[in-house]
Order: sequence, then C-alpha cells, then structure tokens
Amino acid sequence: MSQTSKTAVRSLAAVLIGVSCALSAGSALAVKKAPAPAPLADLSEEQIANAERVLTGPQQCEFKQTIKVESVPEKAGYFRIQHKGKKYLLVPEPTTTGAVRLEDKKAGVVWLQIANKSMLMNAKIGQRMVDECVHPTQKV
Repeated sequence: MSQTSKTAVRSLAAVLIGVSCALSAGSALAVKKAPAPAPLADLSEEQIANAERVLTGPQQCEFKQTIKVESVPEKAGYFRIQHKGKKYLLVPEPTTTGAVRLEDKKAGVVWLQIANKSMLMNAKIGQRMVDECVHPTQKV
C-alpha cells in the first residue's frame, strides 16, 4: 500500500471514529431526563374562592370548537385548559365585575367566564381565540 493510500485510510478511520463518538454522545444526551417542572405557587384565599366558581369539563364554542377546562389535582385553584391541541396552566385572578378570570401569564392567555358564556383570549394582542363557549350549566 502506498504512503498516500495509508494516509487516506488513517484519515477515513479518524472521521469514522469521530462520527461514532458524536453518535454515542447524541444517544447519551437523548437519554437524559428533562428537568422537573417548578413547583406551583400557593394561591391567595381570594384566588381559591374564585376557583370554586370555575365551570369545569368540556364546553362547546363557536365554529364547532371545544374547550376542555380541568382542575389540576396536584394543586388546588389551578386549572388546565386545552384548545386546538395546546394546553395552558391558569390561575384565578381577582375581578371587580364578578366575572371569573383565569390567567396564564407566561402564555399570555386569559379565560373569562360570565353568567351565559365563556371565552379564551390572547391577552398579548387583545384578541379572542375562541368565543361563545357554553358549559351545560350556562345554557338557558
């Protein structure tokens, strides 16, 4: 084997070893677990009182859309809302109008519940995501 061929074989071997090491490192990274989520903060008495008024379960909305509102069993007063495949973690916020207001400040989402309907809003842009959501107990 010529000197050039030996050099080419060594270079190829080095590349293959490097690729093999990179793949092994990638596999090791994929096995690592995601960090545990931060614990949910305690809520005020007012927030807990407002949480008792939240209507949970599936709600039919305009344009044949559905919203699912669920209480979070691990922490009283927290709620999960599912809409179009996305899930939001919301907490009650006080209001002066008597409406129920749940907010996910991180996602910028607000759930407003009044006597006859509810709506999901994008608070960042001030736009309704879905409206005319009605829980069975809100039907007239």
